[in-house]
Amino acid sequence: MAKPHTDTEKKKKTPYKWIALSNTTLGTLMASINSNIILISLPAIFNGMGVNPLSSAGADYMLWMLMGFTVVTATLLVTFGRLSDMFGRVRLYNLGFAIFTVASILLFFTPTTPNGLTIMIIFRLLQGVGAGFLYANSTAIITDAFSSHERGTAMGLNQIAGVGGSLLGLILGGVLSAINWRLVFLVSVPIGAFGTIWAYLMLKEQSKPDKSKKIDWLGNITFAGGLTVLLLGLTKAIMPYGGAKMGWQNPLVFGGIILGVVLLIAFVFIEFRVKMPMFRLELFKIRAFAFGNASLFLSSVARGGLQFMLVIWLQGIWLPLHGYSFESTPLWSGIYMLPMMGGFFVMGPLCGRWSDKYGARFFATGGMALSVVGFLLLNALPSNFGYGVFFVILLVLGVGMGMFAAPNTSAIMNSVPAAHRGASSGMRSTFQNSGMALSMALYFTILIIGLSRNLPGVLGASLLNAGVPAATAQQVANMPPTGALFAAFLGYDPMGSLIPQSVMSALPAATQQTLLGNSFFPNAIAPAVMSSLHVAFYISAALSLIAAIASALRGKRFVHQEDEDGDAVDEIEADAITEVKAGENAKVSAAAERGC
Repeated sequence: MAKPHTDTEKKKKTPYKWIALSNTTLGTLMASINSNIILISLPAIFNGMGVNPLSSAGADYMLWMLMGFTVVTATLLVTFGRLSDMFGRVRLYNLGFAIFTVASILLFFTPTTPNGLTIMIIFRLLQGVGAGFLYANSTAIITDAFSSHERGTAMGLNQIAGVGGSLLGLILGGVLSAINWRLVFLVSVPIGAFGTIWAYLMLKEQSKPDKSKKIDWLGNITFAGGLTVLLLGLTKAIMPYGGAKMGWQNPLVFGGIILGVVLLIAFVFIEFRVKMPMFRLELFKIRAFAFGNASLFLSSVARGGLQFMLVIWLQGIWLPLHGYSFESTPLWSGIYMLPMMGGFFVMGPLCGRWSDKYGARFFATGGMALSVVGFLLLNALPSNFGYGVFFVILLVLGVGMGMFAAPNTSAIMNSVPAAHRGASSGMRSTFQNSGMALSMALYFTILIIGLSRNLPGVLGASLLNAGVPAATAQQVANMPPTGALFAAFLGYDPMGSLIPQSVMSALPAATQQTLLGNSFFPNAIAPAVMSSLHVAFYISAALSLIAAIASALRGKRFVHQEDEDGDAVDEIEADAITEVKAGENAKVSAAAERGC
């Protein structure tokens, strides 16, 4: 058992933990801002690069811009976590800061050539590599720097940056792209340059790197390849193929999904047989680790697509009906979702701090239960809701996220041996990011299926009633729904984008005014969108309920204990630690049940 630190030793170590927390929080903030900053700024970026995002080629570019960053990050996190245990967490965290900064500079200088968007996507993927190093190591560095009774507080403060950055990115993207689209990428450069220098000068390696370990190449290849191919297959499925409105008939879709699943199954078998696996499957024998990650993955799938669904609802229906121009809706959708960030900002640090004293189970489980309530309340709203009720629901969802995030992360990291914190941090981040990527693909699919079934009839009838010729009305109504969806998502005037200009100019002035007004498209698309949103929110509520059950099964507060040399002594219930230190060693065996 490690000897208690003297007051002098504690005072010497106190300043460093805040340096570690502030730097990793800055890195998390930078990466999370950039994960969402292009959601709002895509129209300006595509306009600056001379590409129509509603064309078939433009839609492919857009999906890569939206999903590429997340896919790359999700597939590399476990590998980077494992490498960090071998070569040092701080060293690879610093490398991530530098890579991210360089990629941001390259994005700013991307040439406006015919292949400029392809180059931009490559640089965006490079940003994802840098973010992977940051995400994989930030929680491990915090865990190394803070004692088990302080980690919840630290995680709460750190994860404010993660959630706050994702919403802040929406607002920054709207403001900066209105000035110059290149500023969207430049904003990360001063933060990244400062953070890189600060990290190299101030962060200290507190782990014990073990270079004798070998890289599990076969496991890395099958995992990264399987997850990438699976996510790309699911993403490709929402795009039109041939005469079909979705891509499920595309051989690449089924081939990608099947190949991805086969590779991931092969990965599991490989990890059971290699001597030094990249994915430490034996850690799942630890109850707190297994159920903490299970609830994390389920909650990420439930909530990962929430912002996207709310953006579609706000931009495509609610904001235009309340007098906002289509061009301004991306920025205002970010502003109107701020209550969710506010709820997280308040409850994240508080519940992280309380979990240090009382354990994670009550707060994490309660947070997921609140998420169930929030999703069910969203389902009860009409398409044109009153904002006061919407404000309260977003606040409930934000509070639920805050109650869950920090306590759950702290509990996961407390439960593992120090030597495996890098790999464990990578595994935790992989579950979170993979769940979010899967959620985006899932909700895209739900929306496209709903629009494919319900939109043509409603839109066609609305166009006919507005005076559009029958042939044109049928043609527009039967276009792939991705056009209407992406138009609403990007803040384009949907009818102005979908109806050919030659046809529009031939219509009477009154008809043009009706079609291009703020109410025609929202009212036409609302029934189809709302039917899809109801399905999505019910799925999210069900997943959140299962996540709450998994969280409740994690057991009591549990901390993995090690001696002064870092060797595992026992895994004991944290509630018994004080008694053990007081000399009541007779209770150690009873406390060694891993929180059962």
